Amino acid sequence: MRMLLIGGTRFVGRAMAEAAVAAGHDVTVLHRGRTNPADMAGVEHLTADRDQDLSVLSGREYDATVDVCAYVPRQVDALADALGGRGGHSVLVSTVSVYTDADAPGLTEESPLVEPPPPTVEEVTGETYGGLKVLCERAATAAYGEEHLTIVRPTYVVGPEDYTYRFPYWVGRIAAGGDVLAPGPAASPVQLVDARDMGAWTTELAASRTAGVYNGIGTELPFGFRDMLDAVAATVAPPGTSLTWVDGRWLADQGVGAQDLPLWSEGGDEWVLAASNARALATGLRPRPFADTVTDTLQWLRRGAAASAPDTALTAEREAQLLEAWGAR
Repeated sequence: MRMLLIGGTRFVGRAMAEAAVAAGHDVTVLHRGRTNPADMAGVEHLTADRDQDLSVLSGREYDATVDVCAYVPRQVDALADALGGRGGHSVLVSTVSVYTDADAPGLTEESPLVEPPPPTVEEVTGETYGGLKVLCERAATAAYGEEHLTIVRPTYVVGPEDYTYRFPYWVGRIAAGGDVLAPGPAASPVQLVDARDMGAWTTELAASRTAGVYNGIGTELPFGFRDMLDAVAATVAPPGTSLTWVDGRWLADQGVGAQDLPLWSEGGDEWVLAASNARALATGLRPRPFADTVTDTLQWLRRGAAASAPDTALTAEREAQLLEAWGAR
């Protein structure tokens, strides 16, 4: 099968490209050329800026197209125009952030969606991200039709090559040992999916032309912050490591936010991170053991990835200060 990936050289897209090559597909990756890994064997690279000019796709034809990086509906429309019906079955990677937050776990693909911003809004922020993805989904449905479209709504994607360093922060921190600040509430929902599992499953959906909407979630319900950190600790923590759970609202009062402690809900419960993955499992999503994801992420960090991690996360000094203040309160 001839498969086109829009954005496929980093993390999620790369995992999809590698899975498609492994499955024997003829893979073309369209990207801006900022990252063009020489080690991506068996992949054709096309360089273009989707916001400027997609004429490089003129005359080309594919059996399936996977759009990994559409954030505003204009991008969806431009790709559909450039392909002119020659893209085959379409897959749009969306997000669970399209859902309106609920007051209980178990969101499904039919749950209510957030209200999108006005059509003139294109700035992607924490407030507009989900709504803009809703508009992208609508644009894709209008362009391709429901019978020729697959929409994948992933939760937090994790694993090696995760340049966001959200999950790698916790793997690296717990692997370093000592007294680890764990932000509460411990039962606050969080869901994860390994990029490699999502990549293999998504390319299978594209190859089989399986239409519909699917939550891309690898962890079962219930799964909370304690479950995540305990699983990481059981896999990589050296002897003597301890997790000290600190009240989330107290942390927020100290000025600590999700930029300091990645994946943390800042003391509340986000039920969009407690959605059902039953439909995904029924269509072939096969999550690997979580310990394998943790181990592989640590190996990636130790191969040198940690040196390029952003410096926005909590420093060791600040963590120690907070733990001391929490203990002395």
